[in-house]
Amino acid sequence: MKARVKWVEGALMVGMSGSGHAVVMDGPEEHGGQNLGVRPMEMLLIGMGGCSEFDVVHILRKSRQEVSFCEVELEAERAEKEPKVFTRIHAHFRVGGAGLTEKAVERAVRLSAEKFCSASIMLGAMAEITHDYEIVEL
Repeated sequence: MKARVKWVEGALMVGMSGSGHAVVMDGPEEHGGQNLGVRPMEMLLIGMGGCSEFDVVHILRKSRQEVSFCEVELEAERAEKEPKVFTRIHAHFRVGGAGLTEKAVERAVRLSAEKFCSASIMLGAMAEITHDYEIVEL
């Protein structure tokens, strides 16, 4: 896997993934940015959310659950002193579909957290990561 990040000006950067996709990152005005994109640490949090949500949907589909909606809300705390690493992350999954079982959703979230989501497991080496979920009937 490869990526490239190019500095544009101030705190504005453009990241290019190895698969050819671009993302704009920027900092707040007090750090020379223009607030034109996500912060790099927000990108890490979004990446963890995408990785774990992908797993949850994939596991549910393999379990023959009719999942039609999934989102994960992430909330993180960072250390007060440099380096301001994540110290706590909570992921709240909202999963919807016809006839989803509590057992299947719990299993999917647990397997993602403990076995499959490399981003979550990697960040978990530094931060306390917790998960919960709710099933939304659609």
